[in-house]
Amino acid sequence: MQNRGALWFILATILLDAVGIGIVFPIMPDLMERVGAEGTADGAFLGGILMASYAAMQFLFAPIIGGVSDSLGRRPVLLLALVTLAVDYVIMALATTFAWLLVGRVLAGIAGATYITATAYLADISKPEERAANFGLIGAAFGVGFVMGPAIGGLVASIHITAPFWLAAALAAANVAFGLFLLPESLAPEKRRRFKRRDLNPFGSILDAFRLPGLALPLVLIFLFEFANMVYPTLWAFWTREVFGWGTALIGLTLASYGMAVAFTQGVVMRFLIPKWGEYKTLIFSVLCAIAAFVAFGLTGSMYVMFAFIIVAALADMSPPTMTAMMANMVAEDRQGLLQGVIASLGSIAAVIGPMAMTGIFHRFAADGARFYLPGAPFLVSGVLVILLLPFFLRLKPRP
Repeated sequence: MQNRGALWFILATILLDAVGIGIVFPIMPDLMERVGAEGTADGAFLGGILMASYAAMQFLFAPIIGGVSDSLGRRPVLLLALVTLAVDYVIMALATTFAWLLVGRVLAGIAGATYITATAYLADISKPEERAANFGLIGAAFGVGFVMGPAIGGLVASIHITAPFWLAAALAAANVAFGLFLLPESLAPEKRRRFKRRDLNPFGSILDAFRLPGLALPLVLIFLFEFANMVYPTLWAFWTREVFGWGTALIGLTLASYGMAVAFTQGVVMRFLIPKWGEYKTLIFSVLCAIAAFVAFGLTGSMYVMFAFIIVAALADMSPPTMTAMMANMVAEDRQGLLQGVIASLGSIAAVIGPMAMTGIFHRFAADGARFYLPGAPFLVSGVLVILLLPFFLRLKPRP
């Protein structure tokens, strides 16, 4: 590791960003009711539109931002993204209609470079053999933020439904000030590349990445895995309200529990497993955990089972950082921003179609008068998809 201080700054940046994002999740059902949703299923559908708009903007801008960070450096891109997030939260706090919430989500999607550029930053300052574990630290920091964010959001919302947005805006602004004074640049001028017109085309950047040797299969797999995983952020608040009748405080508690489990698995378990098992075996183990968690959530009506499998779901979240590290070790330093941007774009495509697909399934099986009532159906669909992908994950085994 070239700069341990920079590592801690990036983790702090991701932590504060995750707090700002996690604050919003417990209040989503109430927020949708505030702008006119009628019932849980209708609210889930409107929430899915918000998530899809965020992801669509991230898809369009992620490769561009990754290419810009390869050209101009990581620091200015990170700071600009944080400023935009602060503005977004103010808009969300002031919004009284669904249209203004949509404007806020569009801005937030454009600013989704924080995670992308932070990952490229870590790739810059990490040795190849350290990347998987360090990418896991990003997930751990995000997990800690998810512990704090939903818990804070559930409590602060008792003051006013918009209070979490104002708090998130303040945290993002503090993050900007932090970065202005403490964040060094990680990409030396001699390692930068020219920004080309082709970098403006997200499809062109994705095609460029697919042409790099060995990347096609893992890129497809990370896309489909992220699509299946979209069931959690899209439906968790609505599913727990439908199945258990919970309010914002209890929803925030389960999200915080999940964040705690992610922080432990990616900050501790992952750093233990990868040296012992290697990246491939760790990946397969996490994929099997994903299958088990999807099936359990799809069928259970028990809170005890739900809490037990939150731990299993957190272990499954080792898959994306492990695959990201495997791919990062296949490309040169001046392509790390491009690669992370493309991975983020594929995740964004999954996040465009995932919420619409998952909320559509949820609406069909959880709406009043549903012919076959099964609110966990979206989790089962995700589980079947990952089962079908398992043989392809097994093909990622490194050759002697």
